[in-house]
Amino acid sequence: MAYIALYRKWRPSRFDEVRGQDAVVATLKNQIIGDRIGHAYLFCGSRGTGKTSVAKIFARAVNCENLQDGEPCGCCAMCRAIEAGSSTNVIEIDAASNNGVDNIREIREEVQYRPAEGKYRVYIIDEAHAITAAAFNALLKTLEEPPSYVIFILATTEPHKILPTVLSRCQRYDFRRITAEDIIARLRELSAGEGVEAEETALSYLARKADGGMRDAISLFDQCVSTYGKEKLTYEKALSALGTVDSDILSDLLRALLMDEPSRALSLVEEVRNAGGDLGQFVQDFIWYLRNLLLLMSADASKDLLEMSENDWLRMAEEARMTEPEELMRYIRLFSSLYNDMRNAADKRVLLEVAVIRASRPAMDADLSALTSRMAALERKVAALPAQMAQTPAAPVSPPAPAGKKAAPEVALAPAQWEDLKLLEENWAGILRGLPHQASIPLKDAWIAPREGGVMELVFKDSFSRNMAEKFGTLDQLQKAVAAKYGKSFRFDGRTAGTKEIQPTFVSDSELEAIRMPIDTEE
Repeated sequence: MAYIALYRKWRPSRFDEVRGQDAVVATLKNQIIGDRIGHAYLFCGSRGTGKTSVAKIFARAVNCENLQDGEPCGCCAMCRAIEAGSSTNVIEIDAASNNGVDNIREIREEVQYRPAEGKYRVYIIDEAHAITAAAFNALLKTLEEPPSYVIFILATTEPHKILPTVLSRCQRYDFRRITAEDIIARLRELSAGEGVEAEETALSYLARKADGGMRDAISLFDQCVSTYGKEKLTYEKALSALGTVDSDILSDLLRALLMDEPSRALSLVEEVRNAGGDLGQFVQDFIWYLRNLLLLMSADASKDLLEMSENDWLRMAEEARMTEPEELMRYIRLFSSLYNDMRNAADKRVLLEVAVIRASRPAMDADLSALTSRMAALERKVAALPAQMAQTPAAPVSPPAPAGKKAAPEVALAPAQWEDLKLLEENWAGILRGLPHQASIPLKDAWIAPREGGVMELVFKDSFSRNMAEKFGTLDQLQKAVAAKYGKSFRFDGRTAGTKEIQPTFVSDSELEAIRMPIDTEE
């Protein structure tokens, strides 16, 4: 028996098997149950979302001899004939290759004859947007007033190309992109039915790659099974079968670009190439990685919204502290342009290597986004200097105020507050190491401002860090860690720094009094 592709083998045969299109399915079933069936339908939506599958189920349902709550029985002669493709009641037309006036003329002649069996003759016209304007005009009268036994279902991914006169004669149904959860659930059913054990991370990756298309997801799964047979499908095997790379490499590439390390970035490209990865797919995956990071920075998106693991989300949250949205936008524009150029390029490797060098060296470009990247790179290098020069890690320190800006104010502390602050500053690195990784990330650029009553105020650089601290209970964990290690009962509060607020320099009031300097005293 000839092999049947999994997306055909697992095509839904009933409405209740359709995933992600509940509103469309419910409406069509109600029409069938209430005997309010229209004469022309337009199914719109991106590829692989179920348009043709629903059209075939609908064709079986309206002709079924033993209809059950709007569902085709699948057992009667009409259901079996339509399922096998031998019924003359369901005519499928590919408008991409049958889009002329002569083809429409044939349809007009056929609809004059009643079906030999069943109730309805259903015409399913796929890629309907490819029909020429002249052919559509020839179909208009038939589409508006067809015989009572004829139903037209037009399916298209580009409804804006359909003539308004045609749109006005059809009931329109928009098929949404299928969520990752629905795709994963269907892939679980499919893997169990095929006897293939699959890791959840592998199925999640396939769902993300499918970008809302169920057929694409099943085809990707089919490709993995073709490569590894009945072996357990792991995340690594899925990456290998599809010629893609792990997110660790995408993260390493981004960090190499941010730190102005083109040689390291080029070695990563060579690593992907030597492993047999498709460079075009690699670029596409990197663009998607940048997109997720930009969403994370701009909208404080959750790991569920971005469809990624907890570890990936934490790593990207750390990278969000290393760059600016404008810098990411420059990378996205650069690599998107590269992806288009690579499609027809004879040597993709050379184009990718040039783009990597340009990305890591913003000085090569003269536009405003490149200037922003150069400034961000300079700030990263300045911020890294204290860590490189210090013998022991210390609390985060703000870089010197830029020229023309107000210098950091000096704030005097009472002796007890000064001692508490010194305790935290001298042991800050060890305190952070004792916290869970996700809890320590928001504290990277925060500074401590002692207050009366044993209160230590954590001032966060931005609302993103503050929100992360609240999400992971950072302040509560910090309070417990300090109390357990040093026996000090501090209460840690948090706030976001003001737009022009500068980290003050805290000093002991007794030291300032000795040299008789004017000071602002903390109340």
